[in-house]
Amino acid sequence: MRIISGLNKGKKLIMSNNKTTRPLKDMAKESVFNILTHAKYINFHLKDSKVLDLFSGIGSFGLECISRGSKFVFFLENYPPVLEILKKNISNLEYDKKSKVIEIDAFKINNNTFKEDQKFQIIFCDPPYKEKKIDLLIKNIIEMNILEKNGIIIVHRKKGDLDTYPNEFKVIDTKSYGLSTFVFGRFN
Repeated sequence: MRIISGLNKGKKLIMSNNKTTRPLKDMAKESVFNILTHAKYINFHLKDSKVLDLFSGIGSFGLECISRGSKFVFFLENYPPVLEILKKNISNLEYDKKSKVIEIDAFKINNNTFKEDQKFQIIFCDPPYKEKKIDLLIKNIIEMNILEKNGIIIVHRKKGDLDTYPNEFKVIDTKSYGLSTFVFGRFN
């Protein structure tokens, strides 16, 4: 597992030995960034963006965002076996001033979790595959109004999972890569 592109291209990330965590594979991560960068239907610029990385694990997605020019990343993780690894990865890449780790269950975020009027250009949601309440998380994000107008939510799911999403969430693309499916969407 490594940083694929940007300022820290090629730097290795510390991995978890815990078999219950599922890190985002380099090939899948690269595919997501290719879509974000080149898709005509996404009017989005990663440079200087603010990112919310839900269920961040070891931080692979959010750290890649910073390496590619994101201004700031909030990492949300509450699983103790990976929290220390996440913090070490941030420290090893010297991203302490460009990120914040919030130790909370992503389903418990509310308007007090972030600064007043905090908005994100990307919200990346990579819950455990067994998690089936993604619609509730998306509803909460809608109610909190934390996604920028042209922002993107990316949901990483197991290939073949059929999640339901609130009507306000417009799916703009679904891409499958091996065992993974990525749903790209925004609010209507």
